[in-house]
Amino acid sequence: MWKKSFLMFLFSLSVQKAALDCERMRKTNEFPSPNLNSQTDAVMRGQNVSLSCFNQNKSLRITYFLFRGEKCLSIQNGPMTFNLTISEARDLGPYKCKAQVSNCSKYSREFNFTFVDPVTAPVLNISVVQTKTDRHIMLRCISFNGSLPINYTFFEKNMAISPVISKNVREPAEFNLTKNNTGEGKEYRCEAKNRLPDHAKYSQLITIPSTGKAMKDNAPRVYGNTPMEDGIYTNICKNQAGTEYSQEIHYATPMFQEVAPRDQETCNDCKTGYVYSELIF
Repeated sequence: MWKKSFLMFLFSLSVQKAALDCERMRKTNEFPSPNLNSQTDAVMRGQNVSLSCFNQNKSLRITYFLFRGEKCLSIQNGPMTFNLTISEARDLGPYKCKAQVSNCSKYSREFNFTFVDPVTAPVLNISVVQTKTDRHIMLRCISFNGSLPINYTFFEKNMAISPVISKNVREPAEFNLTKNNTGEGKEYRCEAKNRLPDHAKYSQLITIPSTGKAMKDNAPRVYGNTPMEDGIYTNICKNQAGTEYSQEIHYATPMFQEVAPRDQETCNDCKTGYVYSELIF
């Protein structure tokens, strides 16, 4: 009987010591809350990601628990890296990590992923107003697909010439610049990207020769939802003396969309039709 009482006494002392140790670690911040993070919180559907849980105190023997909602997904001794696939809404989170030393435990902050659709290659349109000495150029860039916000940057050759222009609505980003008429031709393109890392897309390269007329570099001759030809119109304005002038040139990229014939049964020999978008200057 006395042995049983002695064992209970020792167990009570052990519990009290553990409680004191836990309280001491809390007060001295010897056992801080764990960190739970991933390389990105923006993901595409079906993307593989990794979640890492660790504590800054490397000297403690810590057991880690990873939760999604109330469900425990994994238990591991030592720093944890958990690989998962984000396929549906429930996989987005919230995730939480618990670090435990003896009977002392702490939780990380919640972590959530967000579904983001990648941008498609943007379309670059250029308007040029040419005076006797200068060319006033407006660059307009838009990606018609991809989760907002989308960040746009304009380039001359491979050098960025604009700040990052962020758009929270589906509308073109615009950038204006002035060039001397005596300069050589310039090449322009734009970049579009959103929160998805390593998924930036670039427009086709457009060359404006010294004459001011915009021409697409290696314009494709393919079909589908692809920019095809260049639309140009010119306004020339002279003063009453007829000596000074300004020349306005607009460049636009029509979009061609392949469509199937309306009546497949009665039009077996019909050729594929195309829908032409309206050009607005």
